Amino acid sequence: MSNYPLSYKLSWLPRFLKPSLGGDRNGFAAPAATLMVPAPTQTVRLAFIGDLSAVANRAAPECDPGIAALLASVDLVVGNCESPIVERPSAVAGTRLGTRHAMSERFLADALAAVGIARDKLVLSLANNHVLDQGVAGFDETLAALKRLGVRTIGTTVGGAVQRHTAGPLTIGFAAFTLWRNADQAEFRARVSMAGDPAEWPLGILEAVDLLCAVPHWDWEFRHFPKPATRALARRLAGHGVRLIAGHHAHVVQPVEGIGDALVAYGLGDFLGTAFARQTWPGRIGSILVVEVRTDAAARGKIAAYKLHFFMRLAKGGHERLVPVEALEEGRLKRKVSERLGAIFSA
Repeated sequence: MSNYPLSYKLSWLPRFLKPSLGGDRNGFAAPAATLMVPAPTQTVRLAFIGDLSAVANRAAPECDPGIAALLASVDLVVGNCESPIVERPSAVAGTRLGTRHAMSERFLADALAAVGIARDKLVLSLANNHVLDQGVAGFDETLAALKRLGVRTIGTTVGGAVQRHTAGPLTIGFAAFTLWRNADQAEFRARVSMAGDPAEWPLGILEAVDLLCAVPHWDWEFRHFPKPATRALARRLAGHGVRLIAGHHAHVVQPVEGIGDALVAYGLGDFLGTAFARQTWPGRIGSILVVEVRTDAAARGKIAAYKLHFFMRLAKGGHERLVPVEALEEGRLKRKVSERLGAIFSA
């Protein structure tokens, strides 16, 4: 049913237990943050978060006030809805084991309130491999729940390969797609965008938006450095006018790369845990990408500045606690996390 190669499947558990720093580290020249001096005064502020799931959370997370304030301060938050939203899972055994994802509408509403994300400022991608984990009925239930919550969506075939949403005075085109699926190909493609080839996108889309942004579910899981094919696709997207790429699926943080005037954040890690309640510490590092986009006539839609804000998802009973890395208690964990981030972002 899935489209994962055998080598990928065999490596999943070893890499989950010990996320890898292997792979090509060359060419990642972009730092974790860059600021314009002097900073432009006319900007729209976007925040991109990683995969969002209830697999590791029986209750809404606790969130550091600084993270909640950051997410409340932006004009638009964009993330990946990794779990179907259903009241009663149809895949009961798999859901209990954690191999099939599901979360309730109440959980999502409580989680968004806990982390400071306003529903009317949220856009969630449904282009991921788990979105049909509860079947076609679960997919339909997910769409209905998000509509009730007032949350906008991207990554469905109904909306087309590029879907437009406003953020302040800007119109942003979102090309959300997944390269991976866990369901039957025909059933999946009929509902979820797998349009990773920009040649499939509408003609003239660049003239219809101020900024073209890709939100891909790509690469291999639990690897801090993206595969060559992933980087090649990033270059292809940039060559077709994409100026901002915020990736998911690796479940660990990955580097940032500048390709011409395009910014590529290959992997933001998980925002809420997606793979079992117990997880080794490298997989608990997440990031929030905040991007300032210019709205002035001289450079409308251009990226003025960006910063990755790193945090840890600390297990606490039946839920997680989101804590900025700099606020971790001094000790072995904080040293290990700092060393890991240094290895990724100084390559």
